[in-house]
Order: sequence, then structure tokens, then C-alpha cells
Amino acid sequence: MNHETYPSLSFSAPAKINRFLHITNRREDGYHELETVFQFLDIADTLTFTRRNDNAITLTPGIPGVALADNLIFKAAKRLQDFAVQQQLVDTPPGVSINLDKQLPMGGGLGGGSSNAATTLLALNRIWKLNIDTETLARLGLQLGADVPIFVHGHSAFAEGVGEIITPVDIDCPVFLITVPSCHISTASIFQHPQLPRTTARLTTEQRVNLDLQQLQNDCEKLVTELYPEVAKLMAWLLEYAPSRLTGTGGCIFSSFTSVDDAQRVQSKLPPNIKSFIAKGVNSSPLLAELKLAELKQQTE
Repeated sequence: MNHETYPSLSFSAPAKINRFLHITNRREDGYHELETVFQFLDIADTLTFTRRNDNAITLTPGIPGVALADNLIFKAAKRLQDFAVQQQLVDTPPGVSINLDKQLPMGGGLGGGSSNAATTLLALNRIWKLNIDTETLARLGLQLGADVPIFVHGHSAFAEGVGEIITPVDIDCPVFLITVPSCHISTASIFQHPQLPRTTARLTTEQRVNLDLQQLQNDCEKLVTELYPEVAKLMAWLLEYAPSRLTGTGGCIFSSFTSVDDAQRVQSKLPPNIKSFIAKGVNSSPLLAELKLAELKQQTE
């Protein structure tokens, strides 16, 4: 056995918000077609990868209630490992030990699981030296979840279809106060609910070119606030201070500010027991810069 030791490399898995979300159609296969703009935040989970001498894939710490085989990080690593073998990109299946430093709330509409999966695909493509192009990685990511490709591409984007048709956009980058209601909202239950709007008109070409994000809504918001009084109460409170909107199916709410000081002032007044954090919107995922730096280091070694 090769007993070579490998360095550990850490990469960000940033949060995202949906600046708006329109549901335009429900297909015969049950999937929903949508229009949305994804924007990254400068806050992230951190994944640390250490290549192994065997073909095992390990993940620490485990997430309570989530089996390893169901964890998106493990699924992404296994999918890439299988693809590398199928395409004969490696002689023997590579292995990796992964450690997750979890900062983002789960089930909050911030894309944490999808972002973790995308970071795993991008990082292991480099660590395992597979040289797979971004489009192929995005296609592999789509097999794991509709939001994974946006994190693979790493730029704010207008998304349509089920979220897989992506057009990069540059949008304003406010400071956001992100609040986390004390309830877990099931994405599946919202999308299956009979009262969810599903026939919002698609944006015209002119509307897409001249995006006015303040004039666009989240089609899930009305239903979620009706089903979850905690979300409705927090939303009403936040709207007294700043433009506020649900991200995805929730339950996190993002409120827009022009400065960190303004966001902090409102944060200090939040009702007790409401978790929150402040983050800035960014158009380019911080992961892209980290991958480029890792590439430069590799070239000089």
C-alpha cells in the first residue's frame, strides 16, 4: 500500500438566498418550473478534505438523524468517485476524509446541503486531479439536487427550468440581516401543497434584462406565513424596519440594508430567541477564489 501522506485542504460552502422566486408551472412528472435569482452570501460552512491512501470516503462529524448514505456531502463524493472510475480517469478509486464545520442553519432555505455537495465536487475534482470541466460537474451536481449547479458555477444567476438553466447576472449587493424562525419547514410539503401558486407569468425579456428585484415576489411566502404563524409574526416585525422576504421555501428571512451598522441596530432589537446573523451579498462565490489560490499553490510546489 502507498503510505504517502497528503495535506488537508479547506474550502468554503457559502450560503445563498433567492432574491425572488416565481413558480410558473407544475410538470406532469411533479417537478415545478420556476424563475429565481440566486445570490451568494459571504458566510459559509467550511469543508476540510484529506486524501486517503485507500478508497474509503469518511465524513465527520455525522449529522444527527441523517444516515451517511443520505448525506449530500457523502453522496457527492461517492458520485464523483464512481464517475472517475467509469470514465477511467483513475487507475484505482481515490478516497478522502472530510470534516464539516457547520455554520449555516439546516432547512432554512440557504442552500447549505446543496452548497456542501457542490464544494465537495469542486474540491475533490482538484484533490483527486480528475480535470473534469465545470459543465460536467454541474450535470453531476444536478443528479444530487436542483440547486447544486448554481453553487458549482459560483456566480449570481437567473435560474429557470427546475433551477438547472442558469444565466449569470450581476446584481446589487446589500447587507442582509438573516433571521431564522424557530420552526423547520419541509420544502417537499410546501411544493406539494394544493394552495401553492403555480401559474405565475414568466418574466418578459425586458423584465429579465432590467431586473427590478424589489418588485418581484416569492410565490411560497404567502402559503408559508399562513401555515407557520412564527414566520408570519417575524416577517411582520421585520417589515417595520426594512424590505424583508422569505428565501426559497424558508424559513429564513432576509432583510436588506445599506450598511452593517443599520443591520446591527435592527438585529439588536430582535425578539428574544430569534437566531440571526449579518452577511453581505456577493456576486462571486468565495469558493472560486479559494480554488484558484489552491491551483496557484499547486503549480508552485
